[in-house]
Amino acid sequence: MKRYNPLVFKKISHVILPALFAIFLFPSFSVQAGVVVVVSNQNATAELDEKQVYNIFMGKAKSFPDGEKALPVDQKKGTENRDAFRETILQKSSSQLNTYWSRLIFTGKGTPPQESGDSADVKSLISDNPNLIGYIDSADVDASVKVLLEL
Repeated sequence: MKRYNPLVFKKISHVILPALFAIFLFPSFSVQAGVVVVVSNQNATAELDEKQVYNIFMGKAKSFPDGEKALPVDQKKGTENRDAFRETILQKSSSQLNTYWSRLIFTGKGTPPQESGDSADVKSLISDNPNLIGYIDSADVDASVKVLLEL
């Protein structure tokens, strides 16, 4: 039976154990509450599923289930919320989305969602217009908006 040198194990344990401890103690330095899809509190829609949100943001649906016009609002490129929304709901890379929208724009069949700043900017726009739909950090939810879907 092969025996392991205890000195090698001791050296390795001095490196690996503190690293594992740090990973489990500090799993992430940025704390994000989560992303939610929201509309104005004046909007009659109570909830949407992922497919309905996908269809609105990809230009395949132009209205909410009650028939009212739906206008999607994206956060600016590079925000964590936009990346989380794109990965979770749209399930496309940035380059795939760019290609998709370029094709629709070129053929005249659609335009990409309006782009705004961060969660606060999107919430401000949405709270004033019952036709807008967007996504924000769940920590930014207040009485001016209604949550339709949690990611």
